[in-house]
Amino acid sequence: MSTQRREGTTPEVALRRALHAMGLRYRLHLAPLPGLRRKADIVFGPARVAVFVDGCFWHGCPDHGRRRHEVNNWYWPAKIDRNRLRDVDTDQALTKAGWLVVRVWEHELTGPGAAAAAERVKEALSGRPPPSRA
Repeated sequence: MSTQRREGTTPEVALRRALHAMGLRYRLHLAPLPGLRRKADIVFGPARVAVFVDGCFWHGCPDHGRRRHEVNNWYWPAKIDRNRLRDVDTDQALTKAGWLVVRVWEHELTGPGAAAAAERVKEALSGRPPPSRA
């Protein structure tokens, strides 16, 4: 598992390129909340929108996640369940703090899907109030 990329994966880069082509600017790999030891893949700080790109295998995609594991079948189901519980906990903590969480599955970012996912993020941003200027 240590050889798996955490940042800059192909699906994440596809989404970033689509967002950038729309003229949107963002920060990468930041913890949106102090004390929350989890980083969002893409962060729109002033709008308080956090985007997570979830891998189908690692986060138990209902369409592409494995139901049975041939190797280490004692480990993977529990590991993936812990990942999913952590995702729910992260979403709840961020929502409670006033953030909007957008989760995009890895399989949504293949081919022309990146543009559709980027459009979802843009719609989420358009529904957020503009940052206040003091």
